[in-house]
Amino acid sequence: MSEKVESTGMDLLKEIANVSGKGGLFRILKPSRAGVIVESLDEKREKSLIGPTARVSVLKDVSIFTEGEEESVPLADVFLKIKEVHGEQVALQIKSSSDKDLIEFLNEILPDFDRSRVYGSDIKKVITWYNLLAKYVPELFVAGESAGAEEVEEATVEAVETPKTEI
Repeated sequence: MSEKVESTGMDLLKEIANVSGKGGLFRILKPSRAGVIVESLDEKREKSLIGPTARVSVLKDVSIFTEGEEESVPLADVFLKIKEVHGEQVALQIKSSSDKDLIEFLNEILPDFDRSRVYGSDIKKVITWYNLLAKYVPELFVAGESAGAEEVEEATVEAVETPKTEI
């Protein structure tokens, strides 16, 4: 499989990570001997060094458990569906939403998600991540909308070949 030279659309997810124990999302800038240098995806855009023992999950490798033929669906596909249904931002207030509201939200986006393995806290993360990405990395969705089915299929194959973090 050929690697594309420029990052477009959902390919940018390979540059975005969640760091366990730290709020928000981070753009991966470059590795260093002491870990990896990241930049926060917020107004501050603070750069920091994440040590080698930190648990870093690259969003391109994250997927959501399903009960269908596929055991999981890549987060990129879920984000594109959220964009299609909800537009630029998800209006659901995650802090005041009940688990029932969160389940209804994800059911609208991904009807065959595995209700026994996907929790309300996972759905809150997906909504928070989507809203952050839509606000601070809007080019992720602009290029993603023009992606053909072939590119989406290629991204799914690549996700299968790399270790996944599933929620």
